[in-house]
Amino acid sequence: MLTEINPKLPMRNKAVTKDYYINKLEFQLFGDIDYDGYLMVHKDNVQIHFFEFKDLDPKENYGQVYIRTNNIDKLYQKLLENQTSIHPKGLLETKPWGQREFALLDPDNNLLTFGQSIK
Repeated sequence: MLTEINPKLPMRNKAVTKDYYINKLEFQLFGDIDYDGYLMVHKDNVQIHFFEFKDLDPKENYGQVYIRTNNIDKLYQKLLENQTSIHPKGLLETKPWGQREFALLDPDNNLLTFGQSIK
């Protein structure tokens, strides 16, 4: 039986990715071992893995993750306070499909969409 999912996204530079997820999005490192070319972060019940892809062209990266939250307004405000860039077409709004959502792009152009059901 399936129990959870941990997406794997590409990263060009581990230090840059680590800094962004820890200092901007307030994730924490997952695990005690620092693997070469691999990074694992977590926040609450969400864990994201990254693999090194030094030749990645961010303009050609279509990595995407949809992350559910139970307090989207607070999360959005906290990211704004941290001066985290929100995607210009991903500002916080209520969508026709019953989700309140916003989106951002990480340093490697991975799209992170955060959503909360309003039904």
